[in-house]
Amino acid sequence: MSIVRQVLNCSKFACRSVNVNYRRRFCTSQHIMMSRHTHSKRIEGLDKNVWVAFTSVAADPSIVNLGQGYPDIPPPSYVKQALAEAASVDKMNQYTRGFGHPSLVKALSQVYGKVCGRQIDPFKEILVTVGGYGSLFSTMQGLIEVGDEVIIIEPFFDCYVPMVRMAGAKPVLIPLRLKSGRKKTISSADWFLDPDELSSKFNSKTKAIIINTPNNPIGKVFTRDELQMIADLCIKHDTLCFSDEVYEWLIYKGHEHIKIATLPGMWDRTITISSAGKTFSVTGWKLGWSIGPEHLIKHLQTVMQNTLYTCPTPLQEAVAQGLVHNLDLMGQPECYFSSLAEELEGKRDRMAAILNEAGMTPVIPEGGYFMLVDVTPLNQDLSHMVDDDDAYDYKFVKWMIKEKKLAAIPVTAFVGDESKKQFEKYIRLCFIKQDSTLDAAGAILKNWNKN
Repeated sequence: MSIVRQVLNCSKFACRSVNVNYRRRFCTSQHIMMSRHTHSKRIEGLDKNVWVAFTSVAADPSIVNLGQGYPDIPPPSYVKQALAEAASVDKMNQYTRGFGHPSLVKALSQVYGKVCGRQIDPFKEILVTVGGYGSLFSTMQGLIEVGDEVIIIEPFFDCYVPMVRMAGAKPVLIPLRLKSGRKKTISSADWFLDPDELSSKFNSKTKAIIINTPNNPIGKVFTRDELQMIADLCIKHDTLCFSDEVYEWLIYKGHEHIKIATLPGMWDRTITISSAGKTFSVTGWKLGWSIGPEHLIKHLQTVMQNTLYTCPTPLQEAVAQGLVHNLDLMGQPECYFSSLAEELEGKRDRMAAILNEAGMTPVIPEGGYFMLVDVTPLNQDLSHMVDDDDAYDYKFVKWMIKEKKLAAIPVTAFVGDESKKQFEKYIRLCFIKQDSTLDAAGAILKNWNKN
């Protein structure tokens, strides 16, 4: 019996040893797997996103959302009808040409050929992608190399820096600065680039500069002189220019949109980016395009064919029909490209008046459909908020959503760390909204001090 008991005890010990060793090996293996299955270095630190943070917070239907930049006004009826008709044609529901549906790139070449005063090859000098984002991504991946530097003007659309970093390059930031002196009314034209400061950002590593005109979020429309200053530096340093012009048609009276690609010596070094979402108020369609010389566009096409391949055929056909519809109307009041800006100008002025009445200081935009608002005059005490690491504008927007039921976007989301103090008292509001939405926002603002 003692021998049997010894055998059983040995067996139990052996089993325990096996179990312990198995658990050790499993835990070690799991640790190795977890250490290997982490994020790539190219997305290090890029997980935070202002849209994810504030879109979910503002999803409550009781909140008036002037934050995210999407229209709640209807797109042109003929564009929606063109989509319905395209989807009813069987072949339109299949793959189309990867670099852009033939009818769309032809329509784009006609419209932009007219604007730029040059012939544009629809198949070699245009790429259709998934929104302006897709155009920017293809541009960065196709033309920016590890170790390059890319100059970005602050405030910038928030995806610029992450896309530059994912390409392995270094973002070099330069802020627009507000002209000194007190004025009763501040406009986006009062924000400027310091020529000497801009010149100091260029060096032998500078591969490109990104400009955004009209600018999101300020609404600044860069003048010919400002664009010429940038162009001269690009030519001097043999630098590319990526010109984000998605708000190109939304220009208000007294101002003119000039494409930097049309300045002497710039066509061969410029990628111009625009989108159907902003052109026809169809942001959910996610169609964008890049236009430029063949020797640059071909590299963007390489990225496209090896990532997304193509875009939805019916959507491309509908946008093509919309462009053709407006081609012969360009320069006339009934052209959607100009009529939308006229409609929005009234909404802009109405919003500015209400904000002034509420004690805030609006920055009147020359273009686009966003308005910067200085909330400094409100002197709102937010010291009770525990998010100590957040900039003032983040706290203010969170407080405003909770207490006033009005959503906006904090402007420091569009700048680097060094410029946060300069911009932390500003919020961004979107005014491409139905009158009922603006009425609701107006009611909140008019009763600001009563609650």
